[in-house]
Amino acid sequence: MNLLENTREGLRSIISNRLRTILTSLIIAIGITSLVGILTAIDGLQSSVDNSFAGLGANTFDIEGPQDYRRFGGRAEKRVPPIDYHQAMTFKRRFQQGENVSVYASVTGAAQVKYASKKTNPNVQLIGVDDSYLSIKAMKLQSGRNFSPTDLENSLNVTVIGSEVASTLFDRNQNPLNKEINVLGGKYKVIGVLEKKGGFSGGDDDRLVLVPLENARAMAANRTLTFNITGSVPNMKDAETAVEEARGLMRQIRRDVLGRPDTFEIRRADELAKDFENISGYLRIGGFGIGFITLLGASIALMNIMMVSVTERTREIGIRKSLGATPRRIREQFLIEAIVICIIGGLGGIVLGIGIGNLISTVVSQGNGNFVVPWFWMVVGILVCVAVGLFSGIYPAYKASRLDPIEALRYE
Repeated sequence: MNLLENTREGLRSIISNRLRTILTSLIIAIGITSLVGILTAIDGLQSSVDNSFAGLGANTFDIEGPQDYRRFGGRAEKRVPPIDYHQAMTFKRRFQQGENVSVYASVTGAAQVKYASKKTNPNVQLIGVDDSYLSIKAMKLQSGRNFSPTDLENSLNVTVIGSEVASTLFDRNQNPLNKEINVLGGKYKVIGVLEKKGGFSGGDDDRLVLVPLENARAMAANRTLTFNITGSVPNMKDAETAVEEARGLMRQIRRDVLGRPDTFEIRRADELAKDFENISGYLRIGGFGIGFITLLGASIALMNIMMVSVTERTREIGIRKSLGATPRRIREQFLIEAIVICIIGGLGGIVLGIGIGNLISTVVSQGNGNFVVPWFWMVVGILVCVAVGLFSGIYPAYKASRLDPIEALRYE
């Protein structure tokens, strides 16, 4: 009996026991679904994060004021003052890529905006910006226009609002442009509406009200605003040089003492993406571990079923051996059956895993994730199925090949 005939015999045995094959395949399918589903969801989330940062680019960086107390020499120093307006504007004027620098300041994160009888929840971010803010922050306008130099120079009461603010204050058939809204007691004319972002921003980018920078300073009254800076360079290869140039210039402006830490923080846009990529690596390891444990349980169940199959087919094994089948051919038949059952279950598990994984990533990313087809994990899933089939079938196959043909023929 050659390998081809042995394969046919194994397949005939699988077809003749359809119910057992289906139930056994379902056990494997559940294990593969958990493995491929988790890893697909992680890949989908990674894709969504990459897309979120793609517009901003890796050639941008943020300069922010200190977040807490600084320590030097084991002693806590006094609180470092934030970046003020003069320092931020000096940086923008002196930085070589000044046209690619935006200065902005957050007035409050709990503003309430009103229009006629409608009002938002008190969770709107009010930010003072310049005319470079939207382009550098990769924010697109759904309608209207950006701030003009005239708006900024004359501190006109104009505003660009987020999509959630617009949908809350205005009816669907109502055009927000040129309408006047009430922001912290002042009347501001809407000149632009931002496209919906959602996703990993948690909706914060949709709850924005942007006003000219000078207007924000006036709104702050006696409060001290912290001014943040975002810069970008035309070429990716210049990013590292630009960051170091920005660091040196900012230290000079802030009068940082030589040998002391920076009194500000510089974060490159791709750092958050890299951080999530590192986290997703650990999540993949955890997901693979969970899938492996599930598959281990499935393989033990399959081994038990194959042992029962050997016991039920003892007389058949005796007949085959008496007709000249070698122990090797007996082992091959049972191994082929185990592997084919695993592959059938694996294919079903891969299809379910891809669907469930993409569904999870879509829900978490609020519909901004792309549909991911994880070719690598599909191949891994098939290889794992073959490995599980070998693991589950090798002992029952070995036991079947060791049966004595005379004793097997006597088995009832």
